[in-house]
Amino acid sequence: MRSKKVFCEKEKVLPKGKMNKEEAKQKVEELCERFRYNFDVYKKSTYNEAQVRREFIDPFFEALGWDVSNKQGYAEQYKEVIHEDTIKVGRSTRAPDYSFRIGGQRKFFVEAKKPAVNIKEDVSPSYQLRRYAWSAKLPLSVVTDFEEFSVFDCQIKPNPNDKPGMGRITYYTFEEYLDKFDEIYDVFSNEAILKGSFDRYAQSTKGKKGTAEVDTEFLKEIESWRELLAKNIALRNPEVSIYELNYAVQKLVDRIIFLRICEDRGIEPYGQLQTKAESGEVYKHLVNHFKLAESKYNSGIFDFEADKITSTLRIDDRVLKAIIQSLYYPKSPYEFSVLGVEILGNVYEQFLGKVIRLTAGHQAKVETKPEVKKAGGVYYTPQYIVDYIVKNTVGNLIAGKTPDEIAELKILDPACGSGSFLIGAYTYLLRYHLDWYAENKPKKHKEAVFQVRENEWYLTTGEKKRILLNNIFGVDIDPQAVEVTKLSLLLKVLEHESRESIDQQVKLGLEGVLPNLVDNIKCGNSLIGPDFYDTQQQETLFDEMEMRRINVFDWNDDVKGFGEIMKRGGFDCVIGNPPYVNAKNLVYLFKDEREYLNGSKKYETLYQKWDIYIPFIEKSLKLLNKNGLTSMIIPYPFVNQMYAKVLRRFILEKYNLVSITDLSSKKIFKDASVVNCIYVISNSKGVNKVDIRTINNSYKINKSTTKTYNELIQNKNTFVWNIKKEVKINFDIASNKLGDICFISKGLVLNADEKKAKGEFKKKDLISDSQTEINNKRYIEAKDIDRYIINRIRWLEWNTKRVPKLISRPTFPQLYETDKILINKIGNIKAALDNENIYCDQTIRIAVLWKNIKGIENRSINNSVKKFSKLSRNELEKISENFFEKYLLAILNSKVSNYILNQIRGTGNIDINPEYLKNIPIPKLDFSNPEEVAKHDKLVALVENMLELQKKYRDARMERDKEIYERQIKIVDVQIDRLVYELYGLTEEEMKVVEER
Repeated sequence: MRSKKVFCEKEKVLPKGKMNKEEAKQKVEELCERFRYNFDVYKKSTYNEAQVRREFIDPFFEALGWDVSNKQGYAEQYKEVIHEDTIKVGRSTRAPDYSFRIGGQRKFFVEAKKPAVNIKEDVSPSYQLRRYAWSAKLPLSVVTDFEEFSVFDCQIKPNPNDKPGMGRITYYTFEEYLDKFDEIYDVFSNEAILKGSFDRYAQSTKGKKGTAEVDTEFLKEIESWRELLAKNIALRNPEVSIYELNYAVQKLVDRIIFLRICEDRGIEPYGQLQTKAESGEVYKHLVNHFKLAESKYNSGIFDFEADKITSTLRIDDRVLKAIIQSLYYPKSPYEFSVLGVEILGNVYEQFLGKVIRLTAGHQAKVETKPEVKKAGGVYYTPQYIVDYIVKNTVGNLIAGKTPDEIAELKILDPACGSGSFLIGAYTYLLRYHLDWYAENKPKKHKEAVFQVRENEWYLTTGEKKRILLNNIFGVDIDPQAVEVTKLSLLLKVLEHESRESIDQQVKLGLEGVLPNLVDNIKCGNSLIGPDFYDTQQQETLFDEMEMRRINVFDWNDDVKGFGEIMKRGGFDCVIGNPPYVNAKNLVYLFKDEREYLNGSKKYETLYQKWDIYIPFIEKSLKLLNKNGLTSMIIPYPFVNQMYAKVLRRFILEKYNLVSITDLSSKKIFKDASVVNCIYVISNSKGVNKVDIRTINNSYKINKSTTKTYNELIQNKNTFVWNIKKEVKINFDIASNKLGDICFISKGLVLNADEKKAKGEFKKKDLISDSQTEINNKRYIEAKDIDRYIINRIRWLEWNTKRVPKLISRPTFPQLYETDKILINKIGNIKAALDNENIYCDQTIRIAVLWKNIKGIENRSINNSVKKFSKLSRNELEKISENFFEKYLLAILNSKVSNYILNQIRGTGNIDINPEYLKNIPIPKLDFSNPEEVAKHDKLVALVENMLELQKKYRDARMERDKEIYERQIKIVDVQIDRLVYELYGLTEEEMKVVEER
């Protein structure tokens, strides 16, 4: 069964019985003729939806290559088309009629109506479809009665007041099907989806005005709940501590979401929570409802034996009513029956990035966690990365084995967060077990599977519980993350359950419908054990805040840890996405932890300014049993930076590096600057060969080459796992480096941002949007500049009496009060020209021609000359006479400079340190040669053109004008790059290498 599915997907060969495009068109023509001939009959209200589905809609999509009736006999999880069971979830909503899938993954919904319904003008069909598709995070879906075929952009948040045409992007009548057949086939046919046409079409609608993804909107929703609950509980319950407040709010949010999802899935009666919200004493009724749920599910979510807090709280009715009423049709845009666990995990991952604080007056305040703020946000691992890691670990470990043979498999995520990797592993195990039973006389395994219809089997609740309790384990330092992981896993158990199946289990007196995961998902610090306190001062043992923050975890504890598993040798599989916190932030946020990790002698691979993911990798390796596998997605610098060299040697000497997947050509985490790779390592010594894999433009991971360990080792001191094609470009024609031409420095430091200011000043006190005093200085930060242009200028206080307290390094005004080039600190180079004496902070690098600061004596300048250059100050000033800012601006903003920068700093490093900029080679021009003068003048003219276009683009007030200027900017950009290639003397092959960087 599974081999057949894989063959069809990979080879893209039409399975037996599927039509080619011409045959499909002919079939649709026959359907249209029949519909036209009996049009009056079909338009009558007596011709119902079931009839039009059977006689027209089913054969229409079969003509488009879909196996609508599952003639190929696939198991439930592999069916191409799912016919949703009708579920009453409101006065006028129900499940979509069809779900079209590839490899078990939904691609689009189709909602069917009888022809008597006016699809174009009736608001109900479009709104209910858009709710389902938006909640399921599907970009496109369709409403059709065969007479009409209406395609909707489902990325726009549904509103009950929307007009019928809201989000509609294409509309056909059956009279247009033949003329528009290519359009329909090339987007909605099975073949088009396999070739990626559907995804490209959907992508073309993404990001348009009004689009809002469901996870982003639901995050806003539950964040508003947290704030409402936190403030009200803090107000009405003055005895509640900060820890109890965070716990209580999380519990209430989890319980409401769990029960609301169960209602839309048909497991709980629809509207129960809403009924409670309409009564007086709402919270009293809710608590009673929660207690009834615990007697049914026995899962820990509603465990009031362990939870002595929430049942005693006082919460105002208005708060709970506002939350609960926002979750029901028609006010709610969410359809929880199709809101996937993975989507919920993404929401919760972001949700966990904030924490509730209590002020001195016992008022609640929600703040971003310090470690999250320093990291620039929370980044949820994309599903395809989770699936890839699970397949290459769990998949390899269980392939070809029976359920009995994998019954004791132990899978761990040591930093589980909201549980995405554990959900991925659990889902893989559920599919594997169902496949195995379905193919091995399922009727003999009644305790594990039950039949719902011919060739269709589901795992029993007991089997799903057994797999979860036996196989899935996790740890996280954040108690809220632990609760979220448990919630997500329990919702996964409830998939395909019904109210009848749950009630039957309760009636039979079976032990809890859901498992209690207290022994599987644990709260603690994966890296730090109880011996942390051996080196601490005695008073630290009694510091509750410190105790909670460190949260030590003993892996060998039989009760609180995983003692039994460790005694048997450890885990079979360790997967995940460990935290990334560089050394500087480690010192700031985790000084005690860093000292412990460095000094405990439990970690052998910590070297120089290591990142926190380094000990996570080492710990994961040491938690493996014999022949165990581990795989994680980590920062790319792991493969080539000095701080990871000891770990790389440790892996090659003691383990079997199975594969490295280079993801550095793609941005895996949206809005994050880090680039990544994935490793797979086995705890059994292998053949010293490594698969090197890459990611293509469609974000599919391919195996590309195999290398021996010797090929990975570049010299005896370091291991450079250079997994990209190495191309050496000769820049000999560039005889000067930027540091020979310019003095390069960081901008000033505002001491108000540092601890030594002791809260006396804040950054916002120093900076304003307008000039308030005559001495104020124009001021920018990195976020204010782009390539060639400064987008925003503010004003910095420059009162001479306060300057010593406010500002340090470097303070000499000549650095700022001259023409200069300003460059951002992180990522690719964005350089802008300044001739307005702008001051800037340390997020910007300043390049000033040596000739512009001639005669200025300053310690920063003298140190730079002494440390960096073999030339004297006079020689540097003389060299700079032959260069001009606009010429250098073009060079720095070119693709060549960014290519050179990445060669200097190493792939994966995102900082633009002044030292890196100093080493960028700059083509020298001979101004006695007319040809070179012409090149210079042409480049400067292009830069002047670019500066003018950028200004017009920034100031344009109409979208049409912006498009025109943007088009011209791209043209000029290409011309500048071509001329820069020529200045560096690059060959066509070398240009291609730079372009593909």
